[in-house]
Amino acid sequence: NETGLMLKCLRSNNGGEYCSNEFDYYCSKNGIRRKKTVSGTPQQNGVSERMNRTIMERARSMRLHVGIPLSFWVEVVSIVMYLINRGPSSALDGGIPKEAWYGKKVDYSFLRVFGYEVFFHIDKDDRTKLEA
Repeated sequence: NETGLMLKCLRSNNGGEYCSNEFDYYCSKNGIRRKKTVSGTPQQNGVSERMNRTIMERARSMRLHVGIPLSFWVEVVSIVMYLINRGPSSALDGGIPKEAWYGKKVDYSFLRVFGYEVFFHIDKDDRTKLEA
């Protein structure tokens, strides 16, 4: 990874994606200690559950506000995460997660309002006859 830091402990629920011999082997091989929460108790995973809720609420609001189809939810969630990582965080006393991680200021100059119509240039060499 780009930081050189190693994950020491992973807390997860008992979801199928975390309960396989292959995943157990991976964690064991890489020195990752596993902590599993009790089924049906999202409170034990409160911080991540709250972030998941925040992500989904923002994605739903953005998608509904501009009226794009539900089939774009993956892209909208990706945009939400992009913005969260570049916005102030109370966990960092108002600091920006991306700036804290990389030690460089975030460039906001290219951001546009989500859902607005945009036009982009396709180089002449990359156009077909029908796109001229």
